[in-house]
Amino acid sequence: MRRLAVAGAIIALAVSAVGCGPKSPDYTSVWTTSSATATTTTTTDKPVPLSQYLDSIGVTGHQVAPSALKDLTVSIPTPAGWSSSTNPNITPETVMISKGGKYPTARLVVFELHGPFDPAQVIKHGNDDAQLFENFHQLDASAAPFNGFPSSMTQGSYDPNGPRLHSWNRIVTPTGKPPADQRYLVQLTITSLADQAVTQSTDIEGIIRGFVVAAK
Repeated sequence: MRRLAVAGAIIALAVSAVGCGPKSPDYTSVWTTSSATATTTTTTDKPVPLSQYLDSIGVTGHQVAPSALKDLTVSIPTPAGWSSSTNPNITPETVMISKGGKYPTARLVVFELHGPFDPAQVIKHGNDDAQLFENFHQLDASAAPFNGFPSSMTQGSYDPNGPRLHSWNRIVTPTGKPPADQRYLVQLTITSLADQAVTQSTDIEGIIRGFVVAAK
């Protein structure tokens, strides 16, 4: 299974269950790098990276381009001033957009999954990767469905090998139309520099609100 890496910390703006609007952004307490920003979690279970969990239950898969999907619509909008971004370390099936070729960035990936699994159990590990980041400070998290599909979302900040980052991450495990009932894993990660999170919030909120995962 190709590793399903969560691409960087986690930003504030939860999209809750179908029919509910997004919460107001919460950009507080995301810039400090003191010990007060240590990982916040509500469970005593040790986090298990999502790729590790899928491997452990025998699920395999391969990445596909969102535009190549025949049974799902998966897309994000491109705000004014943003454009497609390329990176030799990112697979060509990945949709990557950025503003001015730098932060903020949005990365959309889709994996076609094979093997028996319970989407509800997979989603329980959807936020675990973030819990392992250096000085991760969780602002919010949700396991509410997204457009009727199992989903998890987390938001917060962390310290990479550079400036502190502030990002938003959602994972969705949709199922395509019958009779194939193909199952997928969709991940959208939006990352900005923590000290620019407020000034970039309008564009980021627009991407979050325009994120689509829907059966065709």
